[in-house]
Amino acid sequence: MALRTQFQNSSDIGVFAKLTNSYCLVPIAECESFYSVFEGELSDVIKVIHTTVGGCRIVGRLCVGNKNGLLLPNSTTDKELQHLRNSLPSSVKIARVEERLSALGNVIACNDYVALVHPDLDRETEEVLADTLGVEVFRQTLAGQVLVGSYCALTNQGGMVHPKTPIEDQDELSSLLQIPLVAGTVNRGSDAVGAGIVVNDWISFCGLDTTATEISLIENIFKLSDKGPAHIQQMKSVLVESMVA
Repeated sequence: MALRTQFQNSSDIGVFAKLTNSYCLVPIAECESFYSVFEGELSDVIKVIHTTVGGCRIVGRLCVGNKNGLLLPNSTTDKELQHLRNSLPSSVKIARVEERLSALGNVIACNDYVALVHPDLDRETEEVLADTLGVEVFRQTLAGQVLVGSYCALTNQGGMVHPKTPIEDQDELSSLLQIPLVAGTVNRGSDAVGAGIVVNDWISFCGLDTTATEISLIENIFKLSDKGPAHIQQMKSVLVESMVA
């Protein structure tokens, strides 16, 4: 299932929110309609956490995470870090990194197993990323763009990449990541896929401007069209078991 929403008149919801299989981060702001969409769909399954990162609301662009962990920039305050430690499931590792490319969500895209990163990301950041998120890391560009986090969205089911990514590159990436990939757009033709969508293994939220055709592609590549309440209940059971184990 893919749902449309917006944050204070912006359809770039991936800029403001971060969604994984074990938690969801949303910014602290006066935007009740935005929160209600997320909490209405997710609160029975995973925790929706209200936070800022470095005092900023662009949470989705500043951090990167998956079900295993959360990586934050050095601008994250001690208070924010403590709030996140208290709010996130105990199984989720948290780390703060000193990285020149501090908008981590723009330079890293990941699922629960692999991560694509900006070619110039620090080696030390790469090591912390691999350890905290439990992923294999690949340095990559997409259609000549180094901001891989802005131009693609990945889950364990599939991925959507920049619309100008050549077929050969898509095939090569697909075999590297071991998931099907498709080139596509969100928000009525925007190539900034990572900025316009947040997605996990059973649900997606995309910008209000996203067309029916784009939603259809999103639901197909991320295998969301058959994810009804029964499936969500099943996912919840699996998540609870993995956190207890």
